[in-house]
Amino acid sequence: MYPQQIHSYLQQFFKENNCPILSSHEHYLIVQLTEEMDKKIMNRPFYWQYIESTGGEPVPAQLTLITNKNKLNQKVVGEVIHFGSPRLTQLFNVANEMGAFVCMYEPGRPNQEAILTPWLVVNYKVSYYSHRTKEAIYSLGMNLMTGEVFKEFQESLFQKQLQSTIPQNTFRLPYTIKPMTAIDRLDKIIEDYILQDDHTWVTEAKEKWEKEKLVLEYFYEGVEVKPERYQMEQEALARQYKSKIKIDVVNGGLFYLKGN
Repeated sequence: MYPQQIHSYLQQFFKENNCPILSSHEHYLIVQLTEEMDKKIMNRPFYWQYIESTGGEPVPAQLTLITNKNKLNQKVVGEVIHFGSPRLTQLFNVANEMGAFVCMYEPGRPNQEAILTPWLVVNYKVSYYSHRTKEAIYSLGMNLMTGEVFKEFQESLFQKQLQSTIPQNTFRLPYTIKPMTAIDRLDKIIEDYILQDDHTWVTEAKEKWEKEKLVLEYFYEGVEVKPERYQMEQEALARQYKSKIKIDVVNGGLFYLKGN
């Protein structure tokens, strides 16, 4: 997952959870948490217990998240966030817990009618596990009228003003492709992406596994009754080199957009 993908994901995550983005630089952003989000991710139970017991005025935290430290040309104090970092993993988990499916609308211009087209958007996380780990994010959007699919759809949403309530003076086109059917199609597209990906890492893992097993057998050569440790080491090698791919849905939504 590239830094710009992480940056885009963070922007969408906090936007969907009503956390104002106070400053959005290309390589970092500053976010004002809501009370609810502070309680979920900041691990301040005693602070919130004190506020609630005394009736004090709550002051949710602000977060400065650095998504590409190597390209910063200024000094910024904050959390460096990258794929696999505890904070990003935490946000993925929060999104899953909160049921990360939204319905958003793009408003038209004042005093003008607008026609809104339905799009089904799903953000996938694909994880490759073996002696090495690789993860990637795919954002796919399907036009529920035509079946047209766009990659990196999440990026286009940041250029739009969206709201959770139906705007006035808008007409929502009915979808001809049911959302569940669209999800099935997008799942198949993700599977095709994985099949077309470079899988030399699987072959490399198998070769390394075979070499490690030969080394293990060499150390126990001539031992008729293998000790328990031998079995444990075999199982450890299997865990280390066994290849698997996991697909997770990070979040998604139904978006009614203009001019699509």
